[in-house]
Amino acid sequence: MAQQTQQTSLRQRVAALNPPDKFVLWVVLGLAAAGVVAVYSAIAFLAETKSAGDTERFLLRHLGRVALALGAAVVFSLIDYRRLARYSKLALIGSLVLLVIVQIAGEQVFGAQRRIFGFQPSDLAKVALLLYVGVLLTHKQAYIKSFSRAFLPLLVWIGATVVLIGIEDLSTAAIVLTSALVMCFVGRVSVWHLGGLGLVGVVLAGLLLWHSPGRAARIEAHLGMKLFPHTNAEEVFSQQDEGYQAQQARIAIAMGGLFGVGPGKSIQRDFLPAPYNDFIFAIIAEEYGLFGALALLGAFVGLLIHGFLRIARHAPDPFGLFLAVGLVTMLVLYGFVHAGVSCGLLPVTGLPLPFVSYGGTSMLAAGVMVGILLNISRHVK
Repeated sequence: MAQQTQQTSLRQRVAALNPPDKFVLWVVLGLAAAGVVAVYSAIAFLAETKSAGDTERFLLRHLGRVALALGAAVVFSLIDYRRLARYSKLALIGSLVLLVIVQIAGEQVFGAQRRIFGFQPSDLAKVALLLYVGVLLTHKQAYIKSFSRAFLPLLVWIGATVVLIGIEDLSTAAIVLTSALVMCFVGRVSVWHLGGLGLVGVVLAGLLLWHSPGRAARIEAHLGMKLFPHTNAEEVFSQQDEGYQAQQARIAIAMGGLFGVGPGKSIQRDFLPAPYNDFIFAIIAEEYGLFGALALLGAFVGLLIHGFLRIARHAPDPFGLFLAVGLVTMLVLYGFVHAGVSCGLLPVTGLPLPFVSYGGTSMLAAGVMVGILLNISRHVK
């Protein structure tokens, strides 16, 4: 009897909620559908090398991860985002502990130590940080211009998270820092304080590059000039080493032209490293042309405009405003940076395209972020 009463009350609470934002739903479903088609095309080389050409195996795995991410979005769209605020600090502390453990006993993947038991703690940390920064900004609005009472606590948590992520994943750390800075700007934090934090981030990035020849070489290859004494000039400027990925991605986009070579007819998928993940945008541009690539970017532009002007602007409280701004900024930055890398506008990174790339914890984290954003939209007035 008690269980039936609890189920009835849960149904009543769910029924009492406003419907989630339909625009965000359609954008996410569209991205996921485009990703399934693109991954199925790009996965051929991986299937040949790891499962004797069994592309269905990897497709089913990708479909499972997409379903898990969409399921997470549904679940978190039903959980009041203000209730998540209560556990944000604990979640952030736990994720920072996991990031430290990864540095000690993490798994090596493509030369980077980012995972433990197949899980990337950085994906948990970036969501937890956005939640807790939103909490801090909300609680400190009365004295938000104070350095010691408002900015210093923000600096400690943002700095610790960014540094621990940046040790092995500088590109993700840059996106996390940028998203947090945008949240702080909207939260009326002093521009001088934010400028100082941005400068500290640039200095830390320089130090990390100084101690990482591989990442430094990627920056030099992109800029076309020698900056660091600890990199090999022959590798940096060789089209078969650091410049190989960027060159193959640009070839894929050029071959696509206006209308593309057609679904499943990509040639560069056999030459691009990880075309199903790091360079999925290049495969889409090759197969569907400029119009297909612009449609994909248009989805992220629409998410940015709608998320800011519809959801964040009309959020019922400051916490909802700050959190929506951070979530939208992070999701859209991932999309833009991924596309920028494929087009040769940015140095090569390993960032996935949300809901499109073949991914694990990154896909799940994107689903959680969209779910929280949808829950905020349920409370929009």
